[in-house]
Amino acid sequence: MRQIVLDTETTGLEVRQGHRLIEIACVEMIERRLTGRHYQTYLNPDRAIDEGARQVTGIADDFLLDKPRFADVVDEFLAFIDGAELIIHNASFDIGFLDAELGRLDNGSGRIGDSCSVLDTLVMARERYPGQRNSLDALCKRLGVDNSRRDLHGGLIDAQLLADVYLAMTSGQEAFDLGFAGTTEQRDVAVVAPVALRARPSVLRASPEELALHEQRLDALDKNAGGVSVWRAG
Repeated sequence: MRQIVLDTETTGLEVRQGHRLIEIACVEMIERRLTGRHYQTYLNPDRAIDEGARQVTGIADDFLLDKPRFADVVDEFLAFIDGAELIIHNASFDIGFLDAELGRLDNGSGRIGDSCSVLDTLVMARERYPGQRNSLDALCKRLGVDNSRRDLHGGLIDAQLLADVYLAMTSGQEAFDLGFAGTTEQRDVAVVAPVALRARPSVLRASPEELALHEQRLDALDKNAGGVSVWRAG
């Protein structure tokens, strides 16, 4: 199975306000193994980057002036992801921006879902770790993925980290499937007795001060978006 782990960076949070892509980054996996192949490009968005996005990504407007526009790279990008399962964290955000860029073109490129299926690791994480923080940084910490190089949000490093997070979150699936393959006799041999927990797992909860700061940050994002931001809506 061919999978593409994808991340984007944008000029702002709201595609409905005309914000645009400024980076697309993808890494390839085949049969759950990273192949070393990747696709990455910066894009000229033909508009200014919001200050909040500039602080998060470290990308300046001047840096993008000589970069290609989405129309210049769309064929190469679509060829790279064609037929793959896309693995994206908070997929509705990235797919929304990609589909908006495709919609601006006059070449009948359609939508991302026309050629790819999509797996949202944020949805997966919320199902596995309900009530906990499930940002990429939080998942890296929980799953032991080294994210020390992630000083800023960059598409390629985020895609590489997400690949590691996805593999860690799904590492038990292959062993589980093997236990239910083959004949009845083989299944009986494969069953392993459950391991008794010696103690109840601890749950880390945010303090009232941390929750208050979090709400203040969401309020600021809502104000910047002119409504409910994608972070609160998600």
